[in-house]
Amino acid sequence: MRGARLLRSSAPLLTWPQSRRLASKQVKGQRKEQKKPNLKPKVDKQEVEIRQGMTAAALAAAMNRDFDHVVEALLNTPADLDSLRPDSVLEDSWIKEAVIRSGMKFRWAKLGESRERPNRDAQRRPPADPALLVSRPPVVTIMGHVDHGKTTLLDSLRKSQLVATEAGGITQHIGAFLVQLPTGERITFLDTPGHAAFSSMRARGAHATDIVVLVVAADDGVMNQTVESIQHAKNAKVPIIVAVNKCDKPQADPQRVKQELLAHGVVCEEFGGDVQAIHISALKGDNLQALAEATVALAEVLELKADPGGPVEAVLIESRTDKGKGPVTTVIVQRGMLRRGCVLVAGRCWAKVRFLFDENGCAVLEAAPSAVVQVVGWKELPSAGETVLEVESEQRAREVVEWRSHQAEQHKLLGEQSAIELKQQRHLEEYRREREPLAHLSWRQRRAALYRADKIRFSMRPSERTESDEPGLPLVIKGDVDGSVKTLLNILDGYDAQDECRLDVIHFGVGDVSENDVNMAATFGGSVYGFNVAASRGVTQLAARRGVALQLHRVIYQLVEQLRHELSSKLPPQRRCSTVGEATVLAIFTVSVGKKEVLVAGCRVQKGQLDRRLKFRLIRGRDTVWEGTVLTLKHHKDDVATAKAGMECGVSVDGEVDFSAGDVIECFEEQEVPRVTSWDPGF
Repeated sequence: MRGARLLRSSAPLLTWPQSRRLASKQVKGQRKEQKKPNLKPKVDKQEVEIRQGMTAAALAAAMNRDFDHVVEALLNTPADLDSLRPDSVLEDSWIKEAVIRSGMKFRWAKLGESRERPNRDAQRRPPADPALLVSRPPVVTIMGHVDHGKTTLLDSLRKSQLVATEAGGITQHIGAFLVQLPTGERITFLDTPGHAAFSSMRARGAHATDIVVLVVAADDGVMNQTVESIQHAKNAKVPIIVAVNKCDKPQADPQRVKQELLAHGVVCEEFGGDVQAIHISALKGDNLQALAEATVALAEVLELKADPGGPVEAVLIESRTDKGKGPVTTVIVQRGMLRRGCVLVAGRCWAKVRFLFDENGCAVLEAAPSAVVQVVGWKELPSAGETVLEVESEQRAREVVEWRSHQAEQHKLLGEQSAIELKQQRHLEEYRREREPLAHLSWRQRRAALYRADKIRFSMRPSERTESDEPGLPLVIKGDVDGSVKTLLNILDGYDAQDECRLDVIHFGVGDVSENDVNMAATFGGSVYGFNVAASRGVTQLAARRGVALQLHRVIYQLVEQLRHELSSKLPPQRRCSTVGEATVLAIFTVSVGKKEVLVAGCRVQKGQLDRRLKFRLIRGRDTVWEGTVLTLKHHKDDVATAKAGMECGVSVDGEVDFSAGDVIECFEEQEVPRVTSWDPGF
């Protein structure tokens, strides 16, 4: 029994290690089998197609993310995130970095895969069949120097009082009017500004006309804008009729005017040329009928005809924003019949014509070739000088505008890409130039040397860099019409004093000054300049509250003069030294003051007076030996504040100065004189 118990008790001892070993194998196998279902299948990374010159918005679309994701992906990179916008062009390294940080792969787009958009632009029609052409009134532009009587001439022709409504007595817009003469002929007149600031307007008027009437004052002769008007007419290949105005004045000399015109290629008929010269007096209305007959005769010679059928073609003379009508444009119809309901395209803007008005503000139903009308119905305000074309439908107009916007964006991207490549090239050249002297060093020595050289620059964060102390003037420009705004921008393009005071146009537009304009000027610390526009009471109070200078003018040269004055006020004053008196050193002697011996120069005042409170300089020959203040100024034994011409005095100065007989002591005064900007707009 005892042996049986021992056998039963020892049996498990013999089988236990084997069963334990088998159990452990089963557990390991089970664990392996349990791990397999939990393994995640390998997922391929998303592949993003990239290309050079991608914008941030295009990269976000390619990654199927939003713009904020691109900004987050570019954190802690050299990219300037503060100025990053959806339309900003990214460098190639930034594009790849954003894709990699987003957990994606990238591949470069092949050049052959670039998709070309079909051209959806609107074009002018081919020339019409001569059998379909009908006669049209001539378009005549009045050009010449300022104050030579151009608008007075039109006023006499229209029997209106247009001159009285003009600020400063000068024309500052292009005016277009249809004049019907007593004989029944109709002429479309354009009145262009004669002031030097409106050169672009005169050029636009010359290219939209058939005949140029050059007005020259008989008492003034050929002036700068007269020569410029002649050049515009020659560039546009338009014939000229000379109207010698102000012939009623006693000092008038029409013969001298015609002789002066010879020097500029304008040969009148009496000198063997083909240019008609009519002597008139616009103020008294003398000989205006002869001028009208000469214009009609020249128009008959030119055989001016147009096609009244088919889609409309016109030229946009001026554009403005009306409070009740919205964007309004003035156009001259060149082809077709413009009617209400037509769909027009000009530049990157389109319109469905709601109303047509003539120059007197009366509504009209249609406008034939050479007619001048105001068009209401534009979705946005187009630029002056654009070609106006009629299209089939609103959908077609949107296609044209979208295509032109796309083309403009492509040109902009190309320009930005060129600028980026140029900047990268300059950066690379600068990088190589900085490291060329360190080429012989090891990389550790080179890094230490660069760190020592750039320690201050690297330790300063971009946000901690101090702003430039150079003076600057940010501007917001507002005008009543697009042509006025373009004229102001052309004037500012000629600003050539950026080294004195930086001038930046941060915003410009057409219409009255708004709160947004004031807020923008306040943000940049600038001023608002308005030409022929108004500002409401609330806007004026906001400008005063935010410290924004609001400059509103109705005469352009007054606006430019105010701008020059403000630019001058931004410049630091000049320190000018003016000599108050001069004295000649006659002798040098020593005076004991306590235990100290002081060197005193005995002088005689030659000019002006010596004032102890001012500064002095010691001049020997042509060199300034010393400059500073005097300790004492004595006449005999008395301390005096001033020593006048002819007096003898003793001068002791602060510091050790070696006086010599014959030296000149000058007393001068330093004054701060306001500086004036060197910018000259040319008028």
